[in-house]
Amino acid sequence: MSQTSATTPAAKAPTIPKSIRFLFGGSAGMLATCFVQPLDLIKNRMQLSGEGGKAKEHKTSLHAIRAVIKNEGFSGLYVGLSAGLLRQASYTTVRMGVYASLFEKLSGDSGKPPGFLAKAGIGMTAGAVGAFFGTPAEVTLIRMTSDGRLPLNERRGYKNVFDALIRITRE
Repeated sequence: MSQTSATTPAAKAPTIPKSIRFLFGGSAGMLATCFVQPLDLIKNRMQLSGEGGKAKEHKTSLHAIRAVIKNEGFSGLYVGLSAGLLRQASYTTVRMGVYASLFEKLSGDSGKPPGFLAKAGIGMTAGAVGAFFGTPAEVTLIRMTSDGRLPLNERRGYKNVFDALIRITRE
């Protein structure tokens, strides 16, 4: 007869290395951005519609989508994608890394997870640090997605997120 689990030490389940978890988390956020980018662009355009006391440019989301496709082509819906990807790569990965590190530290040697308030504090800290690192990409995202609504002579015409970051810093 085989030994029962009471007589054998409990086998520890294999864990996924942190680096792989961060890679998967950041990649998942970046993949989601590929699907959400058109909606983010439309949201930004609608938020800026009517800026400075002008009449609102878009009545509905569908109206905004039609206007972008008509004026900029279908690829216009993906303007700023590089900034959205950098935002996810920086914000999501940093946030997950800070959370996991703090969670592990507060769990201590016993492995007992921290209480609710400590977890909330860890989450807020991780979110704040992630936001700090993700803000430059967020600024470029807003600038890139709003560029198409400006008159041609006022457009910035960023080529990609790195061009935008360099020019924003320089200008």
